Amino acid sequence: MMKTKILNYFSKRRIHLRIIKWLIPVLFIIVLISNLLVKFSYNEYLYSNIDSLPELKAGLLLGTSKYIKNGQLNPYYFYRLEAAKALYKSGKIKYIIVSGDNRKINYNEPVQMRDDLISLGVAPEAIILDYAGFRTLDSVIRAREIFGQDNFVIISQEFHNQRALYIARQKGIHAIAYNARDVNFKMGLKVQIREVFARVKLMIDLFIINKQPKFLGEKINIGN
Repeated sequence: MMKTKILNYFSKRRIHLRIIKWLIPVLFIIVLISNLLVKFSYNEYLYSNIDSLPELKAGLLLGTSKYIKNGQLNPYYFYRLEAAKALYKSGKIKYIIVSGDNRKINYNEPVQMRDDLISLGVAPEAIILDYAGFRTLDSVIRAREIFGQDNFVIISQEFHNQRALYIARQKGIHAIAYNARDVNFKMGLKVQIREVFARVKLMIDLFIINKQPKFLGEKINIGN
């Protein structure tokens, strides 16, 4: 009886090891393909030179926290705001849709970004707040469905812009993107690792579960 149990145990273990042996390369291929698709599909709509960027009505500034977990200032945040200010000051955009997370009472990315944009010289009336930008997918889709923009410029770091553009173009939104300054490799390593898996999740959201924004709501008109 004991011998039979032992044999069954090792038999099941071999089956599990065999499954894992095949599963690892399959998962690697999924991760690789997801990242390559996001990285290279829509590079022609990415801009790093402000002079070559066409003039558009609105920019979509993708939110992030002003501070990182250790309490230090988040460079991603400030570089995005600097990019948005540069586009506004140069006349490339008239309005900035500030889209971020506001799911907690004491955490409000849109208001924080608005206040800091004003301190950088952006006119308050040029700033539109999107309180339901919980995820990049929400922000991009809401720019069209709520704020009526089908042709706008996404503002974030290049790696993030690639993912946002992939969402937009797959959803039939004619967006382009302006690359804010990035951080150095050491400081941005954790973010880059997280981005690898965010792109896999993106594929699941778009092509398997057809993920939709958490909130939509009434349409908001932006200027003329």
